[in-house]
Amino acid sequence: MEDAMAPLAPADLTLDELRAALAPLVAANAAFDGWNDKAVAAAAQTFGADGDVARLAYAGGAVDMIDAWFGEIDRRMIEALPADRLSAMKIRQRITALVEARLAAVAGEREALRRAMAILAMPQNVARAARLGWRTVDLMWRLAGDSATDYNHYTKRAMLGAVYAATVTVFLDDESGGHADTRAFLARRIDGIMRFEKFKGRMLASRDPERRLSLSRFVGRLRYPAV
Repeated sequence: MEDAMAPLAPADLTLDELRAALAPLVAANAAFDGWNDKAVAAAAQTFGADGDVARLAYAGGAVDMIDAWFGEIDRRMIEALPADRLSAMKIRQRITALVEARLAAVAGEREALRRAMAILAMPQNVARAARLGWRTVDLMWRLAGDSATDYNHYTKRAMLGAVYAATVTVFLDDESGGHADTRAFLARRIDGIMRFEKFKGRMLASRDPERRLSLSRFVGRLRYPAV
């Protein structure tokens, strides 16, 4: 009797399933070939998928490939930090651990990440890059237990997005043992977030309407990236 849990053959996968399955293989080849059809073809050959179907799975080109890979990195981050482990940590520790877990997931693929960041920085890709960045920091905060739906939702994600982007820049050129320089940089930036949260709490508790209005104006400028 055929095992009902046996993995599907490449030819039986939907395009979404194939895109996700090929993502880490595409990234491995992108480090050498760039984020292009050549990397997709090599990944498809390794996986045993039809090359034409694989290219169709990434019809949007390089950014589609990067999008799928980032989704795979997020999945690795989730697997590295199950809910029961996160629940035993304080909020600062949760955020730090999540960022470090995501970086650990790409530690062996920094060249692919470097090339991906260069592509996402292109003017035509900025909006898509913003959505991908927001998706990741939103996931981190939700995994950390944040359920805010008011202005806190936006400020927390905006600040973590800035911290994560800056940390990735350090990480890409970090040759210290165990990425110690990156960890130290991240710790300082997370400390900044925690200080701001305390400051924000005092501002909101203030009886001075001008102070509350100033913070509201700042928060009012934060919006989800355009879909």
